[in-house]
Formats: sequence, structure tokens, C-alpha cells
Amino acid sequence: MERTEWGRPTRAVIDLEAVRTNVRNTKEWIGPETELIAVVKADGYGHGAVRVAEAALQAGASMLAVATPEEAVDLREAGLEAEILLLGAAPLPFLEVAAAHNITVTADSARWVRDAAARPEKWPNPLKVHLKLDTGMSRIGMRTGEELLGAWGTAREAGMIVDGVFTHFAKADDEDSGLQRRQEARFRELIGALPEKPRLVHASNSAATYLHPDARFDAVRLGISMYGIPASEHVGRNMPIPLKPALSLESRLVHVKKISRGDTVSYGGTYEAVDDEWIGTIPIGYADGLLRGLGGQEVLVGGRRVPIVGRICMDQCMVRLPGETEPGEPVVLIGRQGDEEITAAEWAARLGTIPYEVVVTLSKRIQRVYPKQDWEG
Repeated sequence: MERTEWGRPTRAVIDLEAVRTNVRNTKEWIGPETELIAVVKADGYGHGAVRVAEAALQAGASMLAVATPEEAVDLREAGLEAEILLLGAAPLPFLEVAAAHNITVTADSARWVRDAAARPEKWPNPLKVHLKLDTGMSRIGMRTGEELLGAWGTAREAGMIVDGVFTHFAKADDEDSGLQRRQEARFRELIGALPEKPRLVHASNSAATYLHPDARFDAVRLGISMYGIPASEHVGRNMPIPLKPALSLESRLVHVKKISRGDTVSYGGTYEAVDDEWIGTIPIGYADGLLRGLGGQEVLVGGRRVPIVGRICMDQCMVRLPGETEPGEPVVLIGRQGDEEITAAEWAARLGTIPYEVVVTLSKRIQRVYPKQDWEG
């Protein structure tokens, strides 16, 4: 018997065709001369890295990007053979593994390159690196032309393949584009000092891909928008192409009861019924990513919005229903039901955060389900 038959009814339904559509439409938007790097870090932004990576590659992505060594190796062990770029700082002991698995690593400083070149082990294949430039993020990366040239020379002398150079924009999703322009200019200045151009020069994240076409260079890195979520409200208002959300968060009512005026709901008794009310219980709580700050957030039942009442528990939450409702009734927490839709951005607004945090916070305890869809490449 499958878990879907006996497990709790809470699940994240991932529409891989939506991922393919977003990648395909973006690839058409940027043109055939620009490569698309699919960013599948943080388990594919909570959508499932392996399945999303497969879908993105089917739709035209030429490379994958992750944040940690473990994420890169997981993709290789799942059988994916596409190029993989490790965006974060690469621990030196990982380099032998990276070379063996054809994983490209980020060289974030001249010192890192010197230390890598001095490693005693012999790599089974030449190590491929992308040089990271800090043009205004102040996170990782080289800030000066002198450091960049030093790293370039040392890497080449050590037999590394300098396959790319890149930076990351800090404010591409904002209406104020001053910092964006300064970062672009600084990036062009730094790469102009290189004795020769690497195969891939890339800078654009999702926001810059759509709003700053002059910053596309040889490739763009598509992250949050691949999953159908605009990088910000400003980006959402100015998108040149539509995005299709890939994730729906669904459950069912597991218990329904009628309470009387004055009865309280959940810990602390913070919610008190003002009349006789029908209360439904949903098997999802803050351990799953439905954070306590989402108290009062609405969910969809029967195509209508109903509010979460009382404090959200670790494993369950309660909603006020418009009337008597049968246990087993479908509930949509993120997604569409009838004419109503609740988005990750709506959750983010209530929490005072960004949609990225909403989807990556959905815990492993929530089963990811991928409806079977026909696709012809």
C-alpha cells in the first residue's frame, strides 16, 4: 500500500509542466545566444531538486546551480549528467570530489585559488572553476582587478580550467536601479581586465533576467521565477512574460466540531467564539512551515476563504468554517480552488518576509507529489 493511501493528507503538489513552461518562455525571452542556468539550491526552493532539475533541462536549461557541496553530489548520485556549478564557497577537501564528479566550483578569492593549487592530492580530472566577483553584495567574491588577475594566473598555472566569471546583483528586483547600474559597470570594468574572456560570463538573477536585459552576458541564473514566483512586487508588476506557479499546498479537514459562544480555540485561549461556530482542524502546523505568524491567514475550503483561528500548533491548525462541513473536505493553503487563489507572496506579506522564505521553509515532512504529466521533448 502506498503512503499516499495511509499517510496524512497534507502534501505539496508540484506541477513540473509549470516549471518547464517558465523555463521555456524565459529561454525564448532571452534568446538562443544566452544560456539559462537553472538554480535548484535548497532542494529546488522546496520543490524537489532532482525532479525540478530534470524538468528544467528538458525545457532548455543548459546548466544547474546549487549552494552546497552536498546538493551538487546529490544531483550526480541521482543520475543527472548536466554541468553543475557550486555557487557557494567550496571547502578545499571537496575539490577532489568535485573534479571526480565534474562539478564546477566557485573561486571566491585569490587566497582560495592559492590554497587549492597547493593541495597535495592529484585530481582525477582538471578542476573547473568560475571566478566570483564582489561588485556590491559584500558577501563572497574578489573586489579588485589585482586580486582577480592574481587568481586567474594562479588557477591557470595550476592546471585549473577557468570556465567562467560571475557576480551577483543585490538590488535587481527594486524600482531604484542605481545600485544595479553601479554593479553592472563595476563588473564590466573588472572582467575587462582579464587577459581573455572565459567561456561563460554571467550576472543576472531572476529579476535582472527580465528587467535588465543589458546584464544578460553569456548566461542568466534563473531561480525563484523558474518556480513561477516573481522576485518582488516590482518585478511582478513589470514582468514581460507570464509566470505559472508550480507549487500548491493542499490538505483536508480531519475533524469538524461545533463550538458555542465563549468557547476558546487552541493554546492560550486567544481566540474566543463570538457565536456558535463550526471549527475545522487541518493536519499541518509550524513544524511543516505553517509558521505561527500566519495566524489569521486564510485558506480555501469549498472555493471560499476561511480564516485560521487560534494559535497554530506544531502539527495542526484550526479554521472557522462558514457552516457544517464534512471531514475530508479538501483544503488549499497555497494555490487555487475555484475562483480563489492564495499565493506564497500573500503568506510572505503576512509574515513580513519574501516568498523565497515561504517555499524553502516548507519542511521535508510534507510529501512532495508530482502528478503524472505527458511531455514530449
